[in-house]
Amino acid sequence: MRLDKALASSGYGTRTEVKALISKGLVSVAGTVVKDPGYKINDDQLDLITVAGESAQIKENIYLVFNKPDGVLTAMEDKRLPHVGQFIPANLKNRKISPVGRLDFHTTGLLILTNDGELSHRLTSPNYGISKVYEVTYEGESLSGMQKEEAAKGITLTDMDKPVKLHPSVLDIKEGNRALLTLTEGKTHEVRRIFAHWERPVITLKRVSLGTLTLEEDSLEGSLRELTSSEVEDLKRLTGLIKEQTQEDDKQ
Repeated sequence: MRLDKALASSGYGTRTEVKALISKGLVSVAGTVVKDPGYKINDDQLDLITVAGESAQIKENIYLVFNKPDGVLTAMEDKRLPHVGQFIPANLKNRKISPVGRLDFHTTGLLILTNDGELSHRLTSPNYGISKVYEVTYEGESLSGMQKEEAAKGITLTDMDKPVKLHPSVLDIKEGNRALLTLTEGKTHEVRRIFAHWERPVITLKRVSLGTLTLEEDSLEGSLRELTSSEVEDLKRLTGLIKEQTQEDDKQ
């Protein structure tokens, strides 16, 4: 990786600003001042970079949480429609970040973006059973225990050519034609299809949590922030990328 690219993608400024830092002799690698922005660094050198005498925090993987607004495509590029890529800072656009799964065009809420391919796979694969919670407002009569029981058993959808048996889900009925629905798979338009099966058209649909990560109540639509190290560790632990330490491990 180029030195200027590594610093820019880690928040030390735009590529132009980082090149200025380097040309002024403010950046060192393994104790040696480097003035070439295109200097190639390897993984072993990431912890040996300093900026203005301070150890640089070079981020190999990027983890972001985005509160997706309505009418935004879950894609990094699109020539016709507003898309998630338009909300990504310029210094991160070259880090091969992509959305973890997808939210429909008119679905809002929590969307993780990362360049960690293995974590992305585990969060979206049905094999790992990662829970996703959606807040739904709907039309029609209030839902009842009948729908709650059907969800728990696993709904069979018959809106396509072949019936589809869904994984069991959890329906939490709220007041005012609101509900929370927790899923562990991600079939196309699954929430809307479930509510259509119950003859309750969806008015608004928002994802409020994914695994151990929950969208803050005061989070504004369109806001983007980096996950904390503990949030990343929790997601990795949930998906088995970090193993739980046992008492036996502590003794060794």
